[in-house]
Amino acid sequence: MPIDWTKLEKSIDAAADSAAEKTDEKLASKISSITRLTDDEILELFPEPSDVKKLFELMKIVKSGENRNNKINKIVDNSEKFAGIVVTLLAKLA
Repeated sequence: MPIDWTKLEKSIDAAADSAAEKTDEKLASKISSITRLTDDEILELFPEPSDVKKLFELMKIVKSGENRNNKINKIVDNSEKFAGIVVTLLAKLA
């Protein structure tokens, strides 16, 4: 089933705006629904709502239908924003 990125992004934006503890759980739930990570792992790895939003933006690029080079260029263009997310994810995998 294809992911409706626009709809999901709106949902994540709405959750991020309130930034309460329940919102943190909602954000984790949204991200875990499209990854292999659990809600608890998302909350542990990315306790800040802003980091969950960056993770979403990175995943949106990676999962897009664009070719590999376009994906790489978009990630490079936003490398400073995504650097912390990438380090956290790679540390989890290592």
